[in-house]
Amino acid sequence: MTSPLRIALVIGSTREGRFGPTLARWIAGVAAARTDIELTVLDLVDADLPAHWTPDPGPRGRAFIESLAEADAYVLLTPEYNHSFPASLKQAIDVTGRVWARKPVGFVSYGGLSGGLRAVEQLRPVFAELHAATIRETVSFHQFPFDEEGLPHDTVASERAVTTMLDDLVWWADALRSARRRDEVLGEAA
Repeated sequence: MTSPLRIALVIGSTREGRFGPTLARWIAGVAAARTDIELTVLDLVDADLPAHWTPDPGPRGRAFIESLAEADAYVLLTPEYNHSFPASLKQAIDVTGRVWARKPVGFVSYGGLSGGLRAVEQLRPVFAELHAATIRETVSFHQFPFDEEGLPHDTVASERAVTTMLDDLVWWADALRSARRRDEVLGEAA
């Protein structure tokens, strides 16, 4: 690998009182120990995307899209609402469509008994349609197993799960970044 891979961790919920920012802070802490990635946390609340589709998502929306486009890979942090993922996340995916193409997407989910896994399973075909590569390794948190300090009750197992997911994401991100660069060179020569 020539330079650290840029990974965007997207907080996919915009609800008040959401758990996503707590989980994102913890994941960012785990990722900070790595030298092969640069992780940026992107919060949909900050993107301020409109609830309806528009060709111009506004200045904050454009900045969000530009940040996504700069990433080599993505980690989507999603809760499960009514057996699916949040509408805010679907809107963000639809508005930003092309930035995901030929890049890997990993998932961290949370929720009740299913730990958000039903939301992840519904996101996979959405990203297949966008020509993104979803990775198999998924991290899920059932029943919000975190303490008051924002740490998982089983920190060792949770860190191992995140590390495994990031390792897989890095492998795919490196391979796909190399392929995209090769395509750019070939496209310029043609």
